[in-house]
Formats: sequence, C-alpha cells, structure tokens
Amino acid sequence: MADQTCQHFQELERAADPSSKVCDQCVAMGDRWVHLRSCLICGQVGCCDNSKNRHARNHYESEGHPLMRSIEPLEFWRYCFADHLVVK
Repeated sequence: MADQTCQHFQELERAADPSSKVCDQCVAMGDRWVHLRSCLICGQVGCCDNSKNRHARNHYESEGHPLMRSIEPLEFWRYCFADHLVVK
C-alpha cells in the first residue's frame, strides 16, 4: 500500500528546522509536556495533544500552519492537522 499524502505536503517546498528542543511556551509557563512537535512551515516547537496545553495544535489553529512532525527520538512521522492525516 502506498503512503498517503495531501495537497499541503505536496505544496511544501522545504521543511523548516525546529526552532527549539523544548516547548518554549510550556517553559515560559513553568509547565511540562509529554511529546514535542515541530511546525514544518516555520519550525515552531510545541507540545502534543497528549500534553495539557496542546501548543502544537494551538499553533495550527492560530497561525493556520497545518503541517507538523514529531521531533521525538526514533519517531519519523508527519501530520497534517487540516486533513487529519499521518504521513510516514
């Protein structure tokens, strides 16, 4: 079975590098996160949906950047918030 993709990934010219190795918003709040995600459009790092603050999702909702990837060790998947699609 072929990998699925979406128009958003097809239009991505170059993936941005992660801007941090932590969720800066959680750090500023003195809070913790579960896993980290990086926006492929601008590189902003945020915490995952399993974290109470859900900063990666909040970034999508406020900035409209639908593409992100896991930056956890040994995780190599990407996700499109707009199309609800995991891409490996």
